[in-house]
Amino acid sequence: MTSKFMSAPSSNSTRQGGDFLITSTAPQDIFTSDEFSEEQKSIRQMILDFCEAEIQKPFFERGRELYVTNPEEKQEVLNTLKKAGELGLCSVAVPEQYGGMDLDFVTNSLFAETTAAGYSFATTLGAHTSIGSLPIVYYGTEEQKQKYLPKIATAEYVAAYALTEPNAGSDANSGQTSATLSEDGKHYLLTGQKIWITNGGFADVYVVFAKIDDDKSLTAFIVERDYEGFTVGKEEHKMGIKSSSTVQIYFDNCKVPVENLLGEREGGFKMALNILNTGRVKAGAGGMGGAKFAMASAIEYANQRKQFGQPISDYGAIKHKIGSVITETFALEAASYRVAHVLDQYCHAKQQSGMSAGEAKRESTREFAIEASLLKVRGAELVCRAADEGIQIYGGMGYAIETGMEMAYRDSRILKIYEGTNEINRMLAVGELGKRALQTKELNLKSAGKTIPGFIRKSFLSGTPATGGAWEEHSVQALKNTFLYLFSSSGKALGKKLVEEQEIVLLLADILSDAFMAESVWLRYQKMKKAGGDTNRLKVAEAAAQLFIYEAVENTRRRAVEVIDSYTGGKGEGFVRKAINRMLKKGNLNPKDLRRVVADDAIKAGGYTL
Repeated sequence: MTSKFMSAPSSNSTRQGGDFLITSTAPQDIFTSDEFSEEQKSIRQMILDFCEAEIQKPFFERGRELYVTNPEEKQEVLNTLKKAGELGLCSVAVPEQYGGMDLDFVTNSLFAETTAAGYSFATTLGAHTSIGSLPIVYYGTEEQKQKYLPKIATAEYVAAYALTEPNAGSDANSGQTSATLSEDGKHYLLTGQKIWITNGGFADVYVVFAKIDDDKSLTAFIVERDYEGFTVGKEEHKMGIKSSSTVQIYFDNCKVPVENLLGEREGGFKMALNILNTGRVKAGAGGMGGAKFAMASAIEYANQRKQFGQPISDYGAIKHKIGSVITETFALEAASYRVAHVLDQYCHAKQQSGMSAGEAKRESTREFAIEASLLKVRGAELVCRAADEGIQIYGGMGYAIETGMEMAYRDSRILKIYEGTNEINRMLAVGELGKRALQTKELNLKSAGKTIPGFIRKSFLSGTPATGGAWEEHSVQALKNTFLYLFSSSGKALGKKLVEEQEIVLLLADILSDAFMAESVWLRYQKMKKAGGDTNRLKVAEAAAQLFIYEAVENTRRRAVEVIDSYTGGKGEGFVRKAINRMLKKGNLNPKDLRRVVADDAIKAGGYTL
């Protein structure tokens, strides 16, 4: 069944993951936050109201966050989740026939963005509605769905996801938790240990990954809390997200009914990757929402705090911080909803071809795994930067518990680690792109590469295009071509060893990311401009888009030099250096002035306005 929130099909239904690198996109084919429906806006407001009443107000009254290591406060967190369930907020991923809201990808991204206002409760709610429930939604049998999803939708059952082990983190398929069939054939007996289990301290249902007998790949199981042989460890003492339950769980011949095998035998690893892809899209949106929230708090303080007779928000050093974070936020917002919309359109097309809703959704997230990884990395880095700059704007007060900014700093740091570390996601993005180009032949990078010599010749012969359209569009293509050029040249120089040169791969991933983000933010501005509206908002949007592209070009120029020096041993390649430098034309822009335009707007409004 198609979600009632899903927009009408467009040319995006024919897109492929990673094809942004070799094809163009029209502004009308992206979705922006200006296009939210009234229902989507109502959902956003409901979440904001809930977070303000149930999370923010108690925080400031208490003077600190809740600590789940305290049993009474742990119960309060659980009670809050139950209240969210009463409002329907725990059912966002559950199909309507099982009592859920069945939100599409765009609305789920909006959900993830907005729940950032709930501090670390966003982790609790996010784990329940994403990794905890989606395996059953996507892979469960009809009997499993009927048994578990209605109760998960109301939070009568709290859901958790158990993949990581003490010696199996990024290499998840190396996990040692085992499963053997009982003599009577009625149960699988699970033995092993899982760590860092979000919601694990009070969950009722766990999706657990283990290997059956001598299988080489994982299989998923649905495990209930009261199963014989299953125990839950103590709450972990953590740097941040202290209101989120995190425990170890143990299996000692834990008896799991055979009908609770989830999906296919040895299909667990693929399932885990697909679920993580969905989580990565949401993590990008959540990081963006967290950055907006942190900046709003920092700007409020900067407007009130006076030094040398004027608000500190009047000073260029503070404006630099605010303008930089708002610019990154605008770009990530553009990219997040662009990807979510493409996922919806691709999913719709698959359903039209006969796929079930669950199959279509998991195929969509698999297809756009590259974009999912890029979003996750950018979201994590943005919210960490926003919290860091927020503390700096607050000064000494930012270090105090009662302002909440130090909590944001601690809480945001985990985003660089979970859903796959940022380093792993960078390498996944480049690795998946290479796989689709060289092995499965899904992406014809070779054909796209043939156009680069002509682009370089034109770049050598022409001057710098005028800003306001020509330079920006040239720069977006130049960023794409720089990645293609370096990916090819480093691949030719290193061959299969390129994958082992992780430092080079990470640099390539950052160039790839900047190309995608730059295109997204410029498409967003173009669509806004065509729609018309508030002239000041358009001015700010143009400044933010131009500033992002300017910085992407300069960052790529620096990274390109390092890539070349790294695969040539420092000897360099003169022509390659010159070619890239000519492609990446420096714009005739004043970055300070652009940043101030963005900052002044946010300072006046008290936060993000774009």
